Amino acid sequence: MAQTLTAELLLSGYANGIFPMAESREDPRLYWFEPKLRGVMPLEGFHLSRSLAREIRRMPYHIRVNHAFRATVEGCADREETWINAQLFDLYDQLHNHGFAHSMEVWEGKTLVGGLFGITLGGAFFGESMFSRRTNASKIAIAYVVDRLRVSGFTLFDTQYLTPHLASLGGIEIPREAYRAELARALESEGDFTKRPLPSGQELVQRMTQTS
Repeated sequence: MAQTLTAELLLSGYANGIFPMAESREDPRLYWFEPKLRGVMPLEGFHLSRSLAREIRRMPYHIRVNHAFRATVEGCADREETWINAQLFDLYDQLHNHGFAHSMEVWEGKTLVGGLFGITLGGAFFGESMFSRRTNASKIAIAYVVDRLRVSGFTLFDTQYLTPHLASLGGIEIPREAYRAELARALESEGDFTKRPLPSGQELVQRMTQTS
């Protein structure tokens, strides 16, 4: 990717099934990716274990949406190696300011201890990255994102790649052609990531238990 990527081009890439990454935080270049096998989180296939349900019910944290978007992206990049470079930081900020990028955050008092962020377009949520500084913090964030997508008009939760962490929560891989078909259907609908209030831990577990 030789030219400077704009927020408009980034959204166009997502709409066409591709996404950009850098080789490292120091590398200014970005490259488009389109895996042959795409990671997705089926919204009706999320695996809520008994231990995770128990922790969500007692909810030792505060959950917030878009309270500290930039800090969430920084938390995701705070590791030895990351694909989030300076240009992507700037692009995500732009998309957030225009209502296309969102964060689900896990707070312990005044400390951000976990969360994830992603891009929304139509009825698709493109999950970018997550982080966790407390046990199960990222799992709780994913559970809240899945619930939010279910009740807010979304049909696709794209995780790009499938990791063992995502697989343990119900994530799967689907062929590129199947992903493109799901993406096309999702882009025909219109989700709203910020409209509904967040449920309590008890409410979230009850909803997920009823639909599982």
